[in-house]
Amino acid sequence: MDAAFWITSAAIIGLLFLSGFFSGSETALTAASRGKLRAAVDKGSKGAERALQITEDNESLIGSVLLGNNLVNILATSLATALFTRLLGESGVALATLIMTLLVLIFAEVLPKTYAITNPETAATRVAPVIALVIRVFSPVVGAVRWFVRVILRQFGVQTDPDSQILAVREEIAGALHLGHSEGVVEKEDRDRILGALDLAERTVEEVMLHRSAIEMINADHDPQDILQQCLESSHTRLPVFKDDPENIIGLIHAKDLLRAMYKLMEGAESSMDALRSFKIADVAMEPYFVPDTTSLDDQMRQFLKRRTHFALVVDEYGALQGLITLEDILEEIVGEITDEFDPDADHTITVAEDGNFWIDGQMTIRDFNRATDYNLPDDEANTVAGLVIHEAQMIPTVGQAFSFHGFRFEVAGRENNRLTRLKIRPLEAPLRQNREA
Repeated sequence: MDAAFWITSAAIIGLLFLSGFFSGSETALTAASRGKLRAAVDKGSKGAERALQITEDNESLIGSVLLGNNLVNILATSLATALFTRLLGESGVALATLIMTLLVLIFAEVLPKTYAITNPETAATRVAPVIALVIRVFSPVVGAVRWFVRVILRQFGVQTDPDSQILAVREEIAGALHLGHSEGVVEKEDRDRILGALDLAERTVEEVMLHRSAIEMINADHDPQDILQQCLESSHTRLPVFKDDPENIIGLIHAKDLLRAMYKLMEGAESSMDALRSFKIADVAMEPYFVPDTTSLDDQMRQFLKRRTHFALVVDEYGALQGLITLEDILEEIVGEITDEFDPDADHTITVAEDGNFWIDGQMTIRDFNRATDYNLPDDEANTVAGLVIHEAQMIPTVGQAFSFHGFRFEVAGRENNRLTRLKIRPLEAPLRQNREA
C-alpha cells in the first residue's frame, strides 16, 4: 500500500462525494416547489432565485447533472477496478464491481436523494450556485448531445419541444389537489373551488349559459301596465327587451330604471295617464351586450369587470341568439350554486332516493352533477345530462326507457315535447362497457 494506493483511494472517495452531490442536486431541483422557491425569492434568498433560473430549462439542467454524474461514476469505477486488479489480480474486477455497486447505491444514490426529497427547497437553494456553474461549463457538450438526440428521435417521427416543461403548472396543481383530497388533506369543496377557477380558461360561455328557451323576455309592444306587472312578478332584475321577434333584441331593461321612469310619469310634475300610456320601454332600455358563444369564461369574466356589467346575450357564428350569461353564472363555476330568496328551489335539482337512485332535472349540467356526486361523467359531447343521454342513445327516448353507459343506468322519468325533463340515475354494481338497452 504505497502512496499511489492512498491517492487512488482518496480520489475514489472524492468522486463518490461528487456523485452523491449530483444525484441529490437532480432530485432537489426537480422536486422543489416553484411556488415555495418564489416565496423564498420574495424574502431575499439569492439561492432560491438561482434555483428558479436554472429550473426554467429542465432539459439543460438534467442533461448537465446526468453528464457530471456519469463522468464521476465511470471514473470512480475505473479507478477502483485498476486498484483492486493491482492488489488481487484478475479476481479484483469482480470485487471492485461488487464494492463500487454498494458504495454508489448507498452513498451516491439513496442517501443524497433521500435527504433531497425530504428537504427539496432547502437543498435546491444550497446547490443552485454550484449547479449553475456546472451547467455553464457543460453547456457545449450538453447542447451537442441534445441536438444529436433530437436528430435520432426525428428519424422515428418523434418531435421534441425544447421549451416545454416536464410538468405543466395546471396539471401539477390539479394532480396535487386530487391527491390531497384522496388522502383527506383537502376538502372536496376546496378542491372544487380551486379546480373551477383553473378551468375558466378551458370552458366557454356556451357550456354554462342559460339556453334561449328558458330566457324571460319583455315584448316592447306590450302595454306599459303589462310590462310593469311582468317586471314586478319576475325574479330577475334585468330582462332583455325584444320587438316583433324574440330574436330581435333591442335592449336590456333594469327593474330600477323601469320603476323610476314609470314613477316619474305617475307621481311627478308631468304625471298623467296619457303620458303613461305613451311610455316606450325602448327609451329607458340599455343597449344590449352580445358575446360569441366560443368566448372562454376567463375572458368573459374579465370583460364583465372591465365593462362594469353583469349580463350578456350569447350569439353563435351566424348572429342567432343562443342564450344569456351573467357574472353569477361564471362565479358559480367556482363556488357552486348561488341562491337567494327569489330562487329557493335552484339548489334542489338533485335528490337521492332511499334505494340509491339520483333524481335530477334533465337540464342539470354534467359538471354540476359530477361536483354534487363526485362522479366523473364525460362532458365532451354534451353539456347537460339529458344531452348526454340523447347523444349516447342516438335518439330522443320516451318515458320509461333506460340506458346503461359510463358505469351508470339512466332512466327517462319525464319528457316534454323533445326535451327530457326528469331522469333517474344510479351507478351500476360493476363497471360495464358502454352499451345501450332500450
